[in-house]
Amino acid sequence: MRIVAAPLPKGISGEIRPDPESPGNFLIKVNKHDSARRQRFTVAHELAHYLLHQDQIGGGIEDDVLYRSKLSDAREAQANRLAADLLMPDKLVNEWIDKARALQVEDIVGFLADKFNVSEAAMKIRLGIK
Repeated sequence: MRIVAAPLPKGISGEIRPDPESPGNFLIKVNKHDSARRQRFTVAHELAHYLLHQDQIGGGIEDDVLYRSKLSDAREAQANRLAADLLMPDKLVNEWIDKARALQVEDIVGFLADKFNVSEAAMKIRLGIK
């Protein structure tokens, strides 16, 4: 598996497809114009597609900024969930929530997003905050 940051069309965060330079392997591209934190989640999301949906990748899966693709909403939700589990494991998130409370952190979402190097939006989703 190769992972590269590359210019992608506006509104596209990432893609996974067969690697033309390495038959039998896959290539993940992330939009080089997205923030590092967004790119990190995108890589985890595309890896999740590989782990969960490898048989459905075909010629490639392209995900937009809302992590929607030609796959069903259920499969996109599965990829998002696995990406979140990889980057923000429940046990560690709960430990850091306890630490934040002990430190009387006012912005727990921002604090946790920094600790896990993810966007605040991703952390809100992880915490079930709308």
